Amino acid sequence: MSRLLGCLALLVLLQLSSIGSTEITRIKVWNQPNGTIEASSNKGKSWREVGRVLFPTNKTNSNGYTAARWVADGKVAATAVNAIHIKTATAPDGDGIIFSLLPREFLQPPSYYRSYLSSDTAIYTDIPAGEEIFGGGVAPFVGNSIKLAYPDGTMVDIPKGYQPHLYEKFYIIVEKPQEYPRSLVIENVRGGEVTISYYNGRSEVIARVVRPVSGIGRFEGSRYASVGRIRANHAGVLDVSTSTLGRIGGFQIVPAYHGQKFGGPQWLVVGPVSSEAGSLEGTAPLFKAFIRPDYLPDDLLNDAGWMDRLLERFLVEVKLAGSDKWQSMPIREYDDYYLTGQIPPWSAKTLQNVVAFRFLFPLVNN
Repeated sequence: MSRLLGCLALLVLLQLSSIGSTEITRIKVWNQPNGTIEASSNKGKSWREVGRVLFPTNKTNSNGYTAARWVADGKVAATAVNAIHIKTATAPDGDGIIFSLLPREFLQPPSYYRSYLSSDTAIYTDIPAGEEIFGGGVAPFVGNSIKLAYPDGTMVDIPKGYQPHLYEKFYIIVEKPQEYPRSLVIENVRGGEVTISYYNGRSEVIARVVRPVSGIGRFEGSRYASVGRIRANHAGVLDVSTSTLGRIGGFQIVPAYHGQKFGGPQWLVVGPVSSEAGSLEGTAPLFKAFIRPDYLPDDLLNDAGWMDRLLERFLVEVKLAGSDKWQSMPIREYDDYYLTGQIPPWSAKTLQNVVAFRFLFPLVNN
């Protein structure tokens, strides 16, 4: 029976990885001082300026973060409200060689910043964290392709080992799967099911919970994402904010192999349905192609099309012990006093009454 479950789980993951994709946006970055950053929703027929380059780069970092090893060369390795990382090659030790795009806040990065940051291999932009390409409706997905354009308009993949060149334009082709889910539910208990559901009524168990989450951590990027929203996604992390904008607090979902080094209560560790199904690192839908930061705090204030704006966004809900109803993510955040030094004891148990998480996928443009 376990062999059968393993084969079925592997088949589901292969189907998710090979599903057809549709281009929804392309991002054009002109890598020069004051170079434009533009977005097109019609495959380059028309463009909208979304920002400018403040400081370009012509370098890559050969000491990229570990999880980039599970992303193919020439692809988006991470998408977040506070960074986009692009993998150009694989280092001899297996880690990724990358360069980054950063929002304007990182001209002066926060103190005690614990996420990956390489200051001289980043393109600094004037785009605020959480907006436009950093989670404001134009963000890429993990695994999206990076392209160059010939003078005749022909698009080609960046070559292996690509170095960003000054005064050159490159493109991020934002594609999402043609068959998009309605929701993804994680039972927050050891052995709990991770179930993905589609609009045609089909549901599949794609993973199991190895270790549930009970607390929150001090993930600095959560400062730029509101409560119940996606903060970041890469091949080894799905990060959810539990804090309000400007405050810090959140938890992370990590695959079992990569998660071996994460032993705290702020990490929810998931593994395959069966040990024969293989590792989840860099696989859809949790760690590739399906999920991105996508929310603007003024969506409700937009008089024109505010309902569509809300329906285009990801939202994470919870089910609490003793209740059958889904409800908004509870606010769980740190006071400034706790942003350095020891984590307070209460933070390890602040999510222990959450029995399930539900990720609602965008309803519009599916």
